[in-house]
Amino acid sequence: MPQQSPLDLPEGDPFGPHNLPYGVFSTVEDPGRRRIGVRFGDHVLDAAGAARALGSAHAELLDQPLLNPLLAAGRPVWTAVRAELRDWLTAPAHRAAVEPHLIPLSGVELHLPFEVADYVDFYASEHHATNVGRIFRPEGEALTPNWKHLPIGYHGRAGTVVVSGTPVIRPLGQRMPAGAQAPEFGPSRRLDIEAEVGFVVGTPSALGDRVPLEAFREHVFGVTLLNDWSARDIQSWEYRPLGPFLGKSFATSVSAWVTPLDALDAARTEPPARDFALLDYLDDSAVEPGGLDIRIEVAVNGHVVARPPFSAMYWTAAQQLAHMTVNGASLRTGDLFASGTVSGPEPEQRGCLLELTWSGRDPLELPEGKRTFLEDGDEVVLTAWAPGPDGSRVTLGEVAGRIAPAV
Repeated sequence: MPQQSPLDLPEGDPFGPHNLPYGVFSTVEDPGRRRIGVRFGDHVLDAAGAARALGSAHAELLDQPLLNPLLAAGRPVWTAVRAELRDWLTAPAHRAAVEPHLIPLSGVELHLPFEVADYVDFYASEHHATNVGRIFRPEGEALTPNWKHLPIGYHGRAGTVVVSGTPVIRPLGQRMPAGAQAPEFGPSRRLDIEAEVGFVVGTPSALGDRVPLEAFREHVFGVTLLNDWSARDIQSWEYRPLGPFLGKSFATSVSAWVTPLDALDAARTEPPARDFALLDYLDDSAVEPGGLDIRIEVAVNGHVVARPPFSAMYWTAAQQLAHMTVNGASLRTGDLFASGTVSGPEPEQRGCLLELTWSGRDPLELPEGKRTFLEDGDEVVLTAWAPGPDGSRVTLGEVAGRIAPAV
């Protein structure tokens, strides 16, 4: 029986020609050479190799160790390259030229696909913000007065963004135990996750310019799943008055794959109804729907503990980008901004352990024992999918991380 070609995908494969996420890989045979790859089924297409074989004008752009040159090339080039890739992978005339450049996933190592310029994390889920407010301010208002008027965010640390599969070392820091008179130093005892969606900026903007809502597609290249690890005990002691610092800066994990924004067109959806009139620069009533119907799944040690719905996010990525630049702050190629924890209205839709266990009050029951926060050796895996064209599914690359002991 002849071996099936990697170009012949099973019907409904979520990594078919409607998806085509980008990554960076190396092979066992040539571990020192990193190159751009495009996922197709359970294979990786060597994008530059295929481009050279087919005489593409984009061969040099694709023959790079990072996605940044492609990101910087801008939307017309992104569109053209995506059209070429779909043609190469689906047209019968190209099979003989393309097949030699498809490498099984099992034979490659995946790397951080782009150099992160700046990292910004938002706080865009009303359900998450409300739950956290109820946990920390049980006698007060759950939401702060500004929450429904602007997307709240903070600047993170680009240098600690790591690719899926990288071990997460338990951070050290100051903690203030309940009832203590002075802080103590040591490993975090309340290590948590945050299930998020990240957005990768391609086209930069000049210092002093603002990026309006309708220019979102011109600047954002694609989407990646993201886990913004959090040391809740370190964070709760340090965050007043300036906000997250060491409790968040030790690690942020992203998928090895960046899904092009255009692959998610069928997942566009209206965001939740707003309770207050928005200022003009955030008013998205006259632009394309900014929500995305991405369904996330969170697993701890192989056991699903939550299914957060991204469609429930109050603030959209376009609003976050508009707010991030409204003061004239410039964008750089490789900027990464994240949604903040994705949570829905139901208990099983909460995107972090702080919410799922209600700050440790209600431990999770796992086969290996109860969990309030993460223990050394625990592995967290985020997966997600979104509706694609004609009833298909677009699967996002997973994000995995295992907790290593403090050093």
